[in-house]
Amino acid sequence: MSQTTCANPLLLEWVKEWWETARERNSKGVTTYKHAYDSLKACPITFEHPSSLQQLKGFGPKLCERLTEKLREHCEENGIPMPPHPGSKKRAGKSNAGEDDGEDGPARPAKKAKKPKAYVPAYRSGAYALVVALSNAGGERVGMTKTELIEEAQPHCDSSFSAPTDPTKFYTAWNSMKTLLQKELVYERGRPLKRYALTDEGWEIANRIRDTAVPKTSTGDVNPTTAVPGPMVLDDDDDIVPQPRTDTEFGDVVADGAVAPDSAELPSFTPIRLAPGSFTVELILDNREVRAKTDRDYMQEELTKRGVKPTVRALELGDALWVARCKQTGWLAQQGAEGDEVVLDWILERKRLDDLLGSLRDGRFHEQKFRLRRSGVKNVVYLVEEISMDAAYFQKYEEAVQSAMASMQVVNGYFLKRTQKMDDTIRYLASMTRMLKSVYEKRYLDVIPTRVLTTKNYLPLLKHLRGTQPSASHHISYPAFASLASKSNNMALRDLFLKMLMCSKGVTGEKAIEIQKVWKTPNEFVRAFERCGPGEEGKRRKMDLVSSKLGHLVGRKKITKPVSQKLAEVWADVDAQ
Repeated sequence: MSQTTCANPLLLEWVKEWWETARERNSKGVTTYKHAYDSLKACPITFEHPSSLQQLKGFGPKLCERLTEKLREHCEENGIPMPPHPGSKKRAGKSNAGEDDGEDGPARPAKKAKKPKAYVPAYRSGAYALVVALSNAGGERVGMTKTELIEEAQPHCDSSFSAPTDPTKFYTAWNSMKTLLQKELVYERGRPLKRYALTDEGWEIANRIRDTAVPKTSTGDVNPTTAVPGPMVLDDDDDIVPQPRTDTEFGDVVADGAVAPDSAELPSFTPIRLAPGSFTVELILDNREVRAKTDRDYMQEELTKRGVKPTVRALELGDALWVARCKQTGWLAQQGAEGDEVVLDWILERKRLDDLLGSLRDGRFHEQKFRLRRSGVKNVVYLVEEISMDAAYFQKYEEAVQSAMASMQVVNGYFLKRTQKMDDTIRYLASMTRMLKSVYEKRYLDVIPTRVLTTKNYLPLLKHLRGTQPSASHHISYPAFASLASKSNNMALRDLFLKMLMCSKGVTGEKAIEIQKVWKTPNEFVRAFERCGPGEEGKRRKMDLVSSKLGHLVGRKKITKPVSQKLAEVWADVDAQ
């Protein structure tokens, strides 16, 4: 029986939502919610009030009470009456039978109706991005098509509008449009090509978001604790929440530079030296390390309980990294490096098992590994949370997962850490932070002045320093690191070409680099296929073009004929059949 034919579809939807949240958090309630979902889905009886569900397996007083509160909120938001409690019907019958009883006692005051909570989309959610995109379009336009709207909304959203975040599900950020339409914040018009626009209520929400664009204290003054303030947004409880400055705002700190220099052309400099005792080692967490609304502060709070108070901000690379924070504010800037933080040689990428599967399927896995390697950070920790998954689904991809994990360790030299749930991950982060504090806070740190860095000389300079001065510890400021790691501001043609190549099935980061060594740009690659000529003979040469040049390589760099044919299909429009 599908959810659409269930006798209690609304209640079933809420139970399913809580079940998925519990599964994402690996909480103990996942089994209870699963039993409740299965029994409610199979039940043919329509229940008027959630309290009646206690007769079903998996439904106790606590769950029924939670459903009752959820139903009450739903009724208030939609202006419909709350169904009466079954017990109140019995009491009402007794009262009608003997009305004199009610006259003796004091009159019970009527319950004050709860004011419906105004709906405000969560920051960088699908609904938030759609509202912002439609408001940016201006009031004179007759609306936006789905394609136009997705293109405009994607930069404002942490989830994808085209690919599901969870490979086991089919919904994307675009599903939030249904919520906006139901709440009459957006209306649609036109057939067959629909166009979307904000209603008057939708414009009110958009204006509230715009009006809170500058962070302020409770007295109305600009917040002095934020050197470069981030945006202010409304969360689900209508509270004004300051958002930290994102890494992309550091995009202009490091210049692009010329071509990668030889070792003789590398810049000479006097490092900025941080002495022991002048800094503390701190953990930085990505503020998107959240899998459900209820997890919003969970990781931060649990780490704090363990004596590690992290700083939370948006990271362009990795899910956690460690910095040396100068105790004297402004000292580092006076010496020639921005901010008060220096990035240490440790970065962590966290993946739940289902997300790892998704990244393997859509190519993000190889692209992320490539960016981690180009970050210059010496020690990369790849942490995989092995959450429970459908056995039949996981079995199809188990071999690919095991191969990816082996590749990370053997080929890339990453440290692989496997945990069972989020709490294990939190314990590991706390332990890592304590270990790094004990190691780094006792030594001198040499910081490279930002003025000598460019996007082209950064990696060659690090390689040279580590080879010639292995005992020294060279680092860069956090703003410089964020600038170098920024996708949008450090997308050289070479990097773009590599990403394009890795979109083809079977082309890993290692193979893409070898291809790029032969054909420097996409234009060169296309012209090479064109020179193969027309006809069947030209088709054969096109399919063998890459393997004929790189088939002699050893190991993972070797380009086999099937991979060469895939590339020909994409870049030369050759039908391999």
